[in-house]
Parts: sequence; C-alpha cells; structure tokens
Amino acid sequence: MTMRIRIDIDRQELELFDADGACIRRYLVSTASNGVGECNDSGCTPRGRHRIRARIGVGMPLGTVFRGRRPTGEIWTPELAASNPERDWILSRILWLCGEESGINRGGRVDSMRRYIYIHGTGEDQPMGKPRSHGCIRMRNCDVIELFELVSVGTPVEIVG
Repeated sequence: MTMRIRIDIDRQELELFDADGACIRRYLVSTASNGVGECNDSGCTPRGRHRIRARIGVGMPLGTVFRGRRPTGEIWTPELAASNPERDWILSRILWLCGEESGINRGGRVDSMRRYIYIHGTGEDQPMGKPRSHGCIRMRNCDVIELFELVSVGTPVEIVG
C-alpha cells in the first residue's frame, strides 16, 4: 500500500496517510463555496476516488502565481491581490486530480481532470476551514509545498462529504 490522501469536506480537512495507514499529516483546507458536486461548470468540489495525475511547480518559490498551470512570473503579495480582486489565486504548487470512478468523477459531464480540479496553494488572506473555493481544494502555501514533497503522481485521493 502507498501513501494516500483523504479530504473531508464537512471538516474542511486533508489527511495524509503513510503506507501503513497511519495519519502522518493533517491540514485545514478550503473546498468549494458551492458545496459538493461533480458536474462541469458547477463550481463544486467533486467527491469520490481520485488520484494525483500531475505535480506542477517543483522548485518554484513560495507564492508563485500560476495561470493555466504555468507560472506567470508573479509572486503573490497582499498588494498584488488588492490590485486584482477578482482573480482566483492558484499559488506555489498544483496537484492535479483525475477521477477514478466512471460516470461519477470520470468521463462525460463529471470529469474532475477536465474540470481542472486541483489541490493548490492560495493567498494568505484566504481563510482555511471554510468553503470558499471555486471547486478546487485550497491550502496554505507552506502546507501545500510540504504535501507536494511527500506525495507522487498516482497517489490515491479520496474526497468525502
């Protein structure tokens, strides 16, 4: 058995389990303000079994801003955020999720990967423990970097709630 991640939407918490099943890390997160759901354009966080499809941002500085999974050259600051209030900040690292359950979170109108569902860093002004995202799982930048270093492509991710 390998490492695995469990995201509990009700508790707004991400847990990382080692190969023996012991919880080795626990982080507060922020999931979708629209609640749970799997459909395209819902702005909801999808449930079910996923896996990490891609790890993006290796070696990038804390606060690196991404658009379309590419670094923009910007580093997030409160001033940058204030001058761009409508941006959905994807920062520091991206763990891109792929659904594992056909018709539930994979394929057709419910495909988590095509919906660009990530675990990613967010601005330090954003609260954790409260649903505020547009569907992704947001984390503190230092937490997502730590998690990123502990997991690999293929790590199972279960989202419940």
